Amino acid sequence: MSIHLVIFDLDGTLIDSRQDLANAVNATRAHLGLGPLNNERVYSYVGHGAPELIRRSLGKAATDAEISSGTKFFLAHYRAHVLDCTTLYPGVKGSLEHLHDAGKRMAVLTNKPEDMSRAIVEGLGVAGYFFRVYGGDSLETRKPDPLGAEALMKEAGSTRAATVMVGDSSVDVLTARNAGIACCAVTYGFQPETLADPAPDLLVDQMEQVVEWILSRP
Repeated sequence: MSIHLVIFDLDGTLIDSRQDLANAVNATRAHLGLGPLNNERVYSYVGHGAPELIRRSLGKAATDAEISSGTKFFLAHYRAHVLDCTTLYPGVKGSLEHLHDAGKRMAVLTNKPEDMSRAIVEGLGVAGYFFRVYGGDSLETRKPDPLGAEALMKEAGSTRAATVMVGDSSVDVLTARNAGIACCAVTYGFQPETLADPAPDLLVDQMEQVVEWILSRP
């Protein structure tokens, strides 16, 4: 069956937001009197939402109060700096245009807060390609729970067989599996090492290859 709906993850899939996230995490640690973390370590914590990012970034010794305070500081700092260094990955804008021209419905499903996600896609000039942007605070649950994917399928009038999730980590693969839809994953994102198990249906090095796969479906 041909693909009708394409659901994209945001960080590590459409956008390279690593530096801004690392900067915000280390600003939070400094606020709490802690030293900075290596950027690569911060990147490995991304994907499960801000509270989990801060919990991991502060370490096992952090109290619930410190995690709560740190999360609030992080969100405020990051919200003010979401586009300092963040860019679209190479080939993303052209790929979205190609899918749009082919009549595909597209949406974003991320665990980043919705207001920040919207600000980013608007600031990078790609908001018009998506009929919906769902963040980690848009619904009752977040990825890898399938609720977001199921809501998008309902809104787009798409079936499971005609829907694909595109992401960069095991969180996205698990989301697709839980929703009963296909999954394409990119190797250039934040956590390619997590894509071995569970494995996606398609693993590619460039977004253009995702487009080729989608448009090659009968």
